[in-house]
Amino acid sequence: MFQNQKITTDIYYVGVNDRQKAKFENMIPLPHGVSYNAYLIMDEKTALIDTVDIAFGDLFVNKIQSQLEGRALDYLIINHMEPDHSGSIRLLRKYYPEMIIVGNNKTLSMVEGFYGVDDNFLEIKDAGILSLGKHKLQFHLTPMVHWPETMMTYDLKEKVLFSGDAFGCFGNLNGTVMDTEMNIEKYWDEMARYYANIVGKYGAAVQKALQKLTPIDFEIICSTHGPIWKKYITKVVDMYDQFSRYEGKDGVVIVYGSMYGNTELMAETVAQGLAEAGVKEIIIHNVSKTDSSFILRDIFKYKGLIVGSPTYSNELYPEVESLLRKIEIRGIKNRAFGYFGSFTWAGAAVKRLATFAEGMKWNTANIAVEEKQGLKTDNYLACLELGKEVAELLKKPMPGNSNC
Repeated sequence: MFQNQKITTDIYYVGVNDRQKAKFENMIPLPHGVSYNAYLIMDEKTALIDTVDIAFGDLFVNKIQSQLEGRALDYLIINHMEPDHSGSIRLLRKYYPEMIIVGNNKTLSMVEGFYGVDDNFLEIKDAGILSLGKHKLQFHLTPMVHWPETMMTYDLKEKVLFSGDAFGCFGNLNGTVMDTEMNIEKYWDEMARYYANIVGKYGAAVQKALQKLTPIDFEIICSTHGPIWKKYITKVVDMYDQFSRYEGKDGVVIVYGSMYGNTELMAETVAQGLAEAGVKEIIIHNVSKTDSSFILRDIFKYKGLIVGSPTYSNELYPEVESLLRKIEIRGIKNRAFGYFGSFTWAGAAVKRLATFAEGMKWNTANIAVEEKQGLKTDNYLACLELGKEVAELLKKPMPGNSNC
């Protein structure tokens, strides 16, 4: 029934689009959906690279059967065990009981742990090779990009890198899967958002993986999410390199919480100070309206960050506090930072922001503006100065410019 899209002479796309799920991992909004990509290699032996979310298991099996046309599925190669990619393993085993499951030691233990499958395993080692006939597949372990078992599979014949979640992004694939056949612009921000929220904590591991890939001559990247990369490989790899080094572009993200508009006015004034100092890329996010996944995306993209919060129950505004915790978890480095806050009868927010700044070890502005009740002239001017000081910090070397 299905005419699967051909990637190369013997490699076919058998993935699916998810236009139903509201939030990835029940946390991250999917305004443009997401794809679960899987690939089938047709040779003397057949090999499937990864599976899809079990919610699409029946469709997935139909696509595979349409391509195999009665042939056996000899191998299932698992690059990553997250259930959105491994979820159909048990179903596939029912259709193809002799199928050999290929993975590293950590992968195979997870197959048993998640799905109770414990036989017909082939354990591979780093740089090991599996022959399908004309196609020779080489395996490269890339732990903590972004789970400990993650690996990549390289087809030496076709020079195709099956990269797992690496180089992936959110967004459905509408009608085609190749970057050469679509308008690719909408995927760049979704790649940044994907990286910031899914891979962001693991910059050092990504750097090690990129170094490992340097000698490999790949001409196509087949990720488990988003387009298949051919024309834009250089840009995709450069983006991952930049993000994993925490090298933001010139620009400043202002993030604030505000209950009645006073802290918001401070944010607007800080932005004015930035603009007067010549900063052209200024992004302002209200934490009560913008999901944190989009805010984190922009924090990874730009090297300046300014946070404002009112005092709430003698603490930070809850959504601001939640965002700061997500920044800490990801260990974001090399940022120019400033902060401000407001209170009505007892101030605490600015003290909490100072503690956060100290822990992150960023270049932090000397000015920290704290206003009691409505914004007054002296603090209006101080907010302007805060913006100008952060603008100056953007020009200075970042402390500890390392991906470790």
